[in-house]
Amino acid sequence: MIIDKETAIKMIEDSKGKIFGVTFVKRTTGDLRNMSARLGVSKGVTGEGLKYDPESKQLMTVYDMHKKQYRMLNTETLFQLKMNGHEYSIPQVV
Repeated sequence: MIIDKETAIKMIEDSKGKIFGVTFVKRTTGDLRNMSARLGVSKGVTGEGLKYDPESKQLMTVYDMHKKQYRMLNTETLFQLKMNGHEYSIPQVV
């Protein structure tokens, strides 16, 4: 099924802590990255916060289930979302 980027972001935000899979292009290297992640993890949170606003850079903080660490998801270059047994493609607007 094909969905737009805004719909994919909304689905991730509404995931209520469930695990989802995403494919996106990393900002730093341009490499394609697959990640199993989830929102709502509070392990290791100190309450200090970030030194910048991730949303202004079109990033979303997620918990990487394989690396067991927080990572930034580049919402600008989402290619694919896997959630609730469904696979969604996100066309890239050039």
